[in-house]
Amino acid sequence: MATITISLPESLKAFIEDQVSREGFGTVSEYLRSLVRDEQKRTAQTRIESLLLEGLQSEASEMTAEDWTDIRNEVRQRQLKRMTGGA
Repeated sequence: MATITISLPESLKAFIEDQVSREGFGTVSEYLRSLVRDEQKRTAQTRIESLLLEGLQSEASEMTAEDWTDIRNEVRQRQLKRMTGGA
């Protein structure tokens, strides 16, 4: 695991320590990791919503057999990456 060192004003440090205590986190690191994970999820959700809106606003077209094959291949490649620890 990598380490990041940050400098905070005392007021932010106190706020974080209070949140750790109130929310039941064991450490400040656990709390900050949770915040980053939440932001990752929010960013991914925003991206999905943007793509869905783009799709809804685009011109409709018929799916071809080649389109479905490409989609299946893409899903298989993503699943293989997840199973083998790829990004």
